[in-house]
Amino acid sequence: MRALWLAEGGEFVPPGAGDFFLPPIFGSVTKPMVLIVLSVVIISAFFLLASRRMQIVPGRFQYFAESVYDFGRNNIAREQIGSKDFLPFVPLILALFTFVLVNNIFGIIPIIQFPSFSHIGFPLALSLLVVYPVYHGMGFKRHGFIGYFKHQLFPPNVPKPIYILLTPIELFTKFIMNPITLAIRVFAAMFAGHLILMVFAIAGEFLLIEGSGALKGVSVVAFAFNIAMTFVEALIMVIQAYIFALLSANYIGQAMSSDH
Repeated sequence: MRALWLAEGGEFVPPGAGDFFLPPIFGSVTKPMVLIVLSVVIISAFFLLASRRMQIVPGRFQYFAESVYDFGRNNIAREQIGSKDFLPFVPLILALFTFVLVNNIFGIIPIIQFPSFSHIGFPLALSLLVVYPVYHGMGFKRHGFIGYFKHQLFPPNVPKPIYILLTPIELFTKFIMNPITLAIRVFAAMFAGHLILMVFAIAGEFLLIEGSGALKGVSVVAFAFNIAMTFVEALIMVIQAYIFALLSANYIGQAMSSDH
């Protein structure tokens, strides 16, 4: 990412979508690719260390890890999938939540300062290659091939003429749009949030270096907004990780439920 958005002659050049396409670090390996692998290492190390010496009365580190696990298990998986079926999906839901969260949080960590999911390919791959096959696969397993399509496309207690309009909508929503919108939610939030942070940071830098008189003072306002927006963005990062895991669990619950 460029350190200064200054063209020749001191002209301000605002950051844009092109600044999210970083040059390779080595070969064809880019920074987002490295961050994806790093997030897996961080999450694995976190839970391995927290569970290495479990105690009846947990210390702070163990308590924090147990709180994260309990949140994914009870507040997401159990509530969305149901108390009868949720247990086998706890590892998946917990992994989705922590994976998205860590990759989002990278965007506000000094030096790293790049949310991996601001590249649409990563959330799209997670949605299409992980979540999508799981919830449809479990639906087919639970209801059978014909039964699952009937379960998804023909809601009960609906007048038959309405199916002419409703069934194509259900087909488009359940089998095409759900995985796409799942990915776009987190991507759009990370892309827009990081872009806003860059705008305030670079505008403040530009005013401080190139501004004259009172404009240099305005740079303080830009930096203050940058700090404030960083806290807001941190909250959004957590919320988006929660929403991704929540909707994933919800899709699994809907696919396996007896009712539409």
